[in-house]
Amino acid sequence: MASTTKFSDRPRVLVVGGGYVGLYVAKNLQKKVKDEGGIVTVVDPLPYMTYQPFLPEVAAGTIEPRDAVVSHRMHLKNTELITGKVTSINHAARTAVIELSDGESVELPYQDVVLAAGSITRTFPIPGLAEAGIGMKSIEEAVGTRNQVLERIETASLMPEGPERERALTFVVVGGGFAGIETLTELEDMARDAVRNNNRLRREDLRFVLIEAMGRVMPEVKPDQAEWVVSSMRERGIEVLLNTSLASAENGVLKLINMADKSPAGEFATDTLIWTAGVQANPMVRATDFPIDDRGRVRANAELRITGDDGPIEGAWAAGDISAVPDLSGGGVGGFCVPNAQHAVRQAKQLAKNILAARYGEGSVEEYNHKSLGAVAGLGQYKGVANIMGFGMKGFPAWLAHRGYHGLAMPMFERKFRVILGWLMNVTYGRDLTDLRNLKNPRQSFVAAATPPKKKEAAS
Repeated sequence: MASTTKFSDRPRVLVVGGGYVGLYVAKNLQKKVKDEGGIVTVVDPLPYMTYQPFLPEVAAGTIEPRDAVVSHRMHLKNTELITGKVTSINHAARTAVIELSDGESVELPYQDVVLAAGSITRTFPIPGLAEAGIGMKSIEEAVGTRNQVLERIETASLMPEGPERERALTFVVVGGGFAGIETLTELEDMARDAVRNNNRLRREDLRFVLIEAMGRVMPEVKPDQAEWVVSSMRERGIEVLLNTSLASAENGVLKLINMADKSPAGEFATDTLIWTAGVQANPMVRATDFPIDDRGRVRANAELRITGDDGPIEGAWAAGDISAVPDLSGGGVGGFCVPNAQHAVRQAKQLAKNILAARYGEGSVEEYNHKSLGAVAGLGQYKGVANIMGFGMKGFPAWLAHRGYHGLAMPMFERKFRVILGWLMNVTYGRDLTDLRNLKNPRQSFVAAATPPKKKEAAS
């Protein structure tokens, strides 16, 4: 446990996680806490925050990967940054154990702690899923998916017609929520452009499939809008399989089940399986002495304090996907705020104000109360659907609303500028359809160059 790494010995506000909540809490606290003789410390395995609503567009090549992330070190100048992960918290002793990126573990004392570790992809024990699937929760997954789709299209264009070619050109998304619909439609839009530039393929050669276990998609929008989304996807040649579940994905062969009667619903093979069927609170919360609910979220009250059976716990705060925060507006599922960026950003700002009030007497601790403004989704270039304060939109106006909302919601002005500039470049020159090869093995060409050729055996 002993460490040679030097960390600050000032009173610490420990922020666990550097996503939406962690970034904004640290940004809004760092100067005041520093002026009061303390320090804000952010611990995260990654040195950046990812703006997850942009991942489908990163996968589709309309946003550059680095433009969709925010550097901690660039924007948290007065924050102590630790690249690592919190493996346990003992709040009774006000200490946390952190595993650093080099594998070393250190014990860090703190005065206040903010649980902001967000969520991870929720999966099920489906045979073959772990080997065949990929999520859409990180920038790395989005980039990997983009390269996979483009590589499969290019490679398949050189294949003879047959099962292997069909497998390569079949792209599947499981999960009909916002992430799944946006991912599949953005990828289909990109694939159209790729095929348009490849005279060996036609759009009809591509197969895009959505698998959704429920009887509708996108519960965040009105039923008639959800029906329109399905109809427009089918018009684009996308197969939408509702009331259908994935039973197996072994060796890339997908076996489906009809959810109505649990009967087999067909099978087919694919090289590209994208899983977007929900999220769950980061399981690191189970390695703490904080109370958690039956869904694995840390329990919190409307003041964003971690709360046990005896009331709020001193010096312990939580917000975002990892927490069960009451939705005082009455619009939340089960009475709690839904896990989305809209709540996370606003909760973070209120949480920072509450810490300043509780620790330094700046104002008063207030409850978080925000009524959702609605939801917007992009369905590819110039296509979208939106439900804004009860007003439904679809098509081009909804796409504009989607671009406008997320352009403004992207943290930090310089990132907004990069994203908007990229959009303008796409309008002028089109999206970049270059797939980058060998990212998993970048030394491949060097190793080949540095390896002496084998000597030919002398003829006997």
